Amino acid sequence: MQPSSESGVQRQLEAVSLPASLAAEHVSLRQTLATMSGLLLVLFLTTLDQTIVATALPRIGADLGGFATIPWITTGYLLASTVTIPIYGKLSDLMGRKPILLASIGLFLIGSALSGLAQSLPQLIAFRTLQGLGAGGLQPVVSAAVGDLFAPRERGKWMGITGGMYALGSIIGPLAGGWLTDRFAWRWIFLLNVPVGLAALLVLVMMMPRLKPPARTVSIDYAGVLLLALGTVPLLLAFSWAGNQYPWLSPQIIGLLSVGLLFLCLLMIYARYQEQREREPIVEPSLFAASWRVFGIASLVTFTLNMALLGSAYFIPLFAQGVIGISATSSGLITIPLALTAIGGAVLSGLLLSWTGRYLWLALGGALCALAGSLCLLGLSAASHWSDLLIAMLVLGFGMGTGQAIYTTIVQNALPQKLGQATAALAFFRQLGGTLSIAILGGVLAASYTPALQAALPAALRSHLPASASVIFTNPLVLLSSGNTLTRLKADLPSIGPQGAAAYQALVQAVRQALAASLHQAFLISFVLSALTLIAVCFLQELPLRSKGVPASGAGGGQMSETEPER
Repeated sequence: MQPSSESGVQRQLEAVSLPASLAAEHVSLRQTLATMSGLLLVLFLTTLDQTIVATALPRIGADLGGFATIPWITTGYLLASTVTIPIYGKLSDLMGRKPILLASIGLFLIGSALSGLAQSLPQLIAFRTLQGLGAGGLQPVVSAAVGDLFAPRERGKWMGITGGMYALGSIIGPLAGGWLTDRFAWRWIFLLNVPVGLAALLVLVMMMPRLKPPARTVSIDYAGVLLLALGTVPLLLAFSWAGNQYPWLSPQIIGLLSVGLLFLCLLMIYARYQEQREREPIVEPSLFAASWRVFGIASLVTFTLNMALLGSAYFIPLFAQGVIGISATSSGLITIPLALTAIGGAVLSGLLLSWTGRYLWLALGGALCALAGSLCLLGLSAASHWSDLLIAMLVLGFGMGTGQAIYTTIVQNALPQKLGQATAALAFFRQLGGTLSIAILGGVLAASYTPALQAALPAALRSHLPASASVIFTNPLVLLSSGNTLTRLKADLPSIGPQGAAAYQALVQAVRQALAASLHQAFLISFVLSALTLIAVCFLQELPLRSKGVPASGAGGGQMSETEPER
């Protein structure tokens, strides 16, 4: 016999699957396609914005100064967008998708325009944070709106397309950032958002259905919002600073982690109390209790899968350039094969989900591909060739695309009355997993490199190595430098004897071996996380995908009671 919580989910599905889809009844094909084009453009824009800035950071630092605070251009955006994801999801359940999405787009465009006009680094950080406040509502509300427009059985192919947009943005972002910065100015990476975003905004204002929730009194949980921010911001700061500005076991990092966990515990206690009083907390613990084998497992898999895959993908360009020695105009060129297979995996899995109506075998297949890709990365060494890395990226990308595409539909199918909040929760865990993986894997890489370098250096070279060379090669990124540093070192090494040139080659090879060994440790963590993901997927419950919509009289706040276009 199944647990009562799972039986409750099944009964809920049976209750909501009787009426015809409201979207199918009231929204024309022209309106649906126009709305989807606007939603996909918004999704592409926010994904592009997450990757386009990195290549312009050196030029921004040169123009505005303040090298030490440059990371805050990214950190401020990340903090603002991550913290607000659950908030926007809940508000869209209470107030409707359209007003929340339009407000998010407006805030994002204002932040983009001001960032492009910033005259100092503090101004840019502040405006970039404002941009992040708007970006936090784009991804979850777009996915929730797709859930409103289509029944789960039909929704799969559209979620596959949205998953492909993530990968497409990751391809174009670094390339566009470098091209705009070199040809025009770094300001255009922000200003370009404005005309594109305004076009999407105009389409959505005119064509997007209102997707109104059932009429009821809206009460915003301000205390829950505050507790969520106080719990999430210290955790993100801790994992962003750990291993870079402060050691992992420093009082600063331990203090931030402790404060964050304390407020998150208080948030759960407070939210549970609010639920018992039949109120609407910003985060509802009952979602996990009511559907732990669907929502709970999907959230865990989303978190661990993104930790495994995004962390690995982040360090692939470093392996390609630092170990294999590939020269690329942009590091984005190196990961194009991974992004292309991610697009293919997302679209294909979405189509198969719609055609078959079954997702468990797709989830298992995606987890197996992710595990196989992580295993291929684990087999890389200083002797590996480009073809070895290419195979690993192709397999890893397919697993990444499958994992991004199906879980949103799975959760929305299980919790139709909490569609916005459930979708936002997945987006939150996805972004949190990617952030933590880069910080953790980066810390492992930094901690393991120096011992690996000492082990790779020949004993004779280690004892005669000039102090200047020892200092230079404590940072493996010297292998990616413009060449001036290595040229000076190569000229100085003959001072140690007639074998100076051979010593230089041995030293560079030792650095490559040490970098490969330290990246191996990071890839090992990704492999373990991929294995845990596969184990978790085995506990995922498969529920039939509904082929009809949710009734307007549903008790939840996530579904529409009328879908006429807002004029």
